[in-house]
Amino acid sequence: MENSKIDQLENIKGTDINNNDFGTLAIDLGSSTTVVVFQNENSQFPELIDLPPISRSPGEIPSLIWQSSAKEEDYLIGQQIIDLNLIREEEEEEKNNLSQDFKRWIGSPEIDAIYDSKISPEKAGEILIHKIWEKVSERLNIKRLVLTAPVDTYREYRTWIVNVCNSLKVKEIALVDEPTAAAMGAGLAPGSTLLVLDFGGSTIDMSIVALEGGEGKASPIAQLVRFDGNNLEGKSTQVLRTAKVLGKAGIRIGGKDIDRWIVSHLLPDEQPTNFILSIAEELKCDLSKLDLKETLVISKKIKSNQEEEKFLKLSRKGLEELLIDKGLLESIKMLFTQTINIAKRNSFQLQDLDSVVLVGGGSQIPLIKNYLSSICNSIPFLTPPPIEAIALGALNLTPGVQIKDILNKGVSLKCWNKKNEKHIWHPLFLAGQTWPTNKPLEIILAASINNQLSIDLIIGEPEEEGSHEIIYIDGLPTLKKRNSKDKITKLNNTTISITLEPPGQIGQDCIKLSFNINQNCQLEVEGIDLRNNSVITRKNLGSIR
Repeated sequence: MENSKIDQLENIKGTDINNNDFGTLAIDLGSSTTVVVFQNENSQFPELIDLPPISRSPGEIPSLIWQSSAKEEDYLIGQQIIDLNLIREEEEEEKNNLSQDFKRWIGSPEIDAIYDSKISPEKAGEILIHKIWEKVSERLNIKRLVLTAPVDTYREYRTWIVNVCNSLKVKEIALVDEPTAAAMGAGLAPGSTLLVLDFGGSTIDMSIVALEGGEGKASPIAQLVRFDGNNLEGKSTQVLRTAKVLGKAGIRIGGKDIDRWIVSHLLPDEQPTNFILSIAEELKCDLSKLDLKETLVISKKIKSNQEEEKFLKLSRKGLEELLIDKGLLESIKMLFTQTINIAKRNSFQLQDLDSVVLVGGGSQIPLIKNYLSSICNSIPFLTPPPIEAIALGALNLTPGVQIKDILNKGVSLKCWNKKNEKHIWHPLFLAGQTWPTNKPLEIILAASINNQLSIDLIIGEPEEEGSHEIIYIDGLPTLKKRNSKDKITKLNNTTISITLEPPGQIGQDCIKLSFNINQNCQLEVEGIDLRNNSVITRKNLGSIR
């Protein structure tokens, strides 16, 4: 196999950069660490960008924000917070000045009590991206910006990231989901099919990705958000090439939750402060080292909230038992089953896999790799640099291309059923449906009452059978199986009405609609009135996923 860009990292960290460089910037906003990588147009190797004083090392910025005063723009970023020892939260009145682990809540309809910063998650993410941009754009000529998004909240996250980037002076912006970027960052050849597990600080994402190309065919990639300063649609003359996502699933739980489990298990009477959680993270990392005996107990000294000296003591075997008890393996199994089942709808079989790719800090826990090995038989494993892999994969994305992605959830339409004489949820597109759609889906709608003046288009999202959700009990994440049978969640807040002129009569077929999903994963509809052939102009029903 040819050396990938990952293989060159040791040679390029800390490379001096001048403002004559022209190329692509990739930002992978992570729950614990945000990675910044640059690719010069005239170079074949990426560069991890050192941004003192906010970076911990070249390319790596701790995902931390501190509002140091009442002045809105007075923020400390990343390594600055660690160097000033603000992570300890010694002053109670300053406790909520710190924003961390904010990524998991971006796009979330609700913020759990464990997030108690006075800086909203969306604002914290915006501050970090803008600060990175401010520092990098002073040194580099950035033609293209590539960003990554989690699977589970891709739709909401994409809306947020587009708004955040509106003010950035860059002609092209592309977005790719993190597991797909990880697949690219693994350095496998075009034509490979991969199972990607991305175990981050606050989310676990799994996907099966087919890297198209090879044998004379062009290689993949990204969904362009901005092209030449405008939307891509109708602007690009380049031939679109695709990396196909065959199946994917995600859950909002991650490495930071493991830290909380450790503290709760070992020190049940202690409030899990940021400092104590950081020591628990160190313990977790030490217990994940490959050459460690499973019964060896590692001890970490802390000072309790009452300034008493205490210890966090745990063996690898003890950690694994804790993770099993908390349902972590059940979560992985659930994600694996969902991802495989969706992929099978796209003619996939397990034996089609060329490799399993593990990225994210949580993927270093031996229990995770061993469990996946047991269910993936003899499929080879790849472990690219866990922190940099996603950013490097995103950097490989080429302008003028897009991912042939799939819906993570299905889409249903609430409509009148003439046979049963009641409103039902009618499926339009199922989970696993590729988008953009190749051809529209047509449906005929009837009036439900006499002299009906309009038909409302209400769009819903069905729950995947056997899906789980994360609930918080006493601040700790707990896996709970959803009662998903026939459960539909209404999407978007707006309802689009189609006027009936003349008014419709009960049971009368009134309109024929054509639904499609565009390249921005937005549901569109157009149609005709069957009674007079009048045109129903195209309407956008909002983003789906």
